Amino acid sequence: MDFRKLVYAIQETHRSFQRRTVKVINQNLVIRNWLFGFFIVEFEQNGKDYASHGDRLLYKLSDELKQIGLAGVSYTSLTLFRKFYLAYPQFRLLAKDISEIDSASLNLQTVSEDLEWYTPPEKLLNNLSFSHFIELIKVESPVQRAFYETESIKGNWSVRQLQRQIGSSLYERTGLSINKEALLSQLKEEVSLPTPAEIIRDPYVFEFLGLKMKEVFLEKDLEKALLDHLQEFLLELGTGFCFEARQKSFLIDNRRYSVDLLFYHRLLKCHILIDLKTGEFTHEDAGQMNFYLNYFKDNEMHKGDNPPIGIILCSLKHAAVVKYATGGLDNQVFISRYLLKLPSEEVLKQFLLDEKKRLE
Repeated sequence: MDFRKLVYAIQETHRSFQRRTVKVINQNLVIRNWLFGFFIVEFEQNGKDYASHGDRLLYKLSDELKQIGLAGVSYTSLTLFRKFYLAYPQFRLLAKDISEIDSASLNLQTVSEDLEWYTPPEKLLNNLSFSHFIELIKVESPVQRAFYETESIKGNWSVRQLQRQIGSSLYERTGLSINKEALLSQLKEEVSLPTPAEIIRDPYVFEFLGLKMKEVFLEKDLEKALLDHLQEFLLELGTGFCFEARQKSFLIDNRRYSVDLLFYHRLLKCHILIDLKTGEFTHEDAGQMNFYLNYFKDNEMHKGDNPPIGIILCSLKHAAVVKYATGGLDNQVFISRYLLKLPSEEVLKQFLLDEKKRLE
């Protein structure tokens, strides 16, 4: 063995054990989340004091779990875990085998034997991440879901590729195609497998491992994570926000500009432009946002639309600043017509402060 072979042997050994570690982490994460869903449904069906919680159960459960130090247990996540359990009953045997929970406490329902099209749970667990399952449970038909499971495993699809194929109705297109094999073969593109480091950066994985974002992400990744949570936060408010674009770019006088988040508010019938800053709020920030708003008024408004509104969020070291920009809209009109249907500056400030605590 020469020196180069020594380096190669150590490198390959490291990579091999990394892959094995990541696989075990993912398997445990998937089964853990499935069990969370099982316990929730079991309580809904047989809980002695379920009636006292009712529709608020998942909100209360989320608050209680956060207080005892669990991460990744927001209302949205608990809802996903519940759906995951209901969509994948075939994981029941794996859950008994993998978990160290007393099997007597796992009063799991049996899987109907006539559902032969179920993808074997071992195959799912060995090939798909929990982020894949999040996309799959959005497919309501079990038969269609099994199709996407199979093709995802055969094609070694990333989560993004799976999203794209579901969004493009591949199942329906395959059913209508005369030459189904030819259509599916077109999907075989050069797949670059995610590295262990990329898998660990999956937010579900690092929350499961008890890592802090700062321990895993670069600064630009932290900003992306903050925008992810802001997007989710606004959509969960349920007050008319409809997501349109991330890093929406537009050309003005041969110069390209972009805004961090673009929403359309269906109740206000206007665009909402959001920019995230990591420093002090300045008049230049306000001027830039009003510049964007004027562009949108002139180029993006359609008949029946109201003038767009901008929101500037400044995440500082020990504080948060939120400013609304109105692009010259009369202040009284903004307060009386717009502000009633938009989150207040205080609500958005609290969101930023909560996020900062989460990232520390």
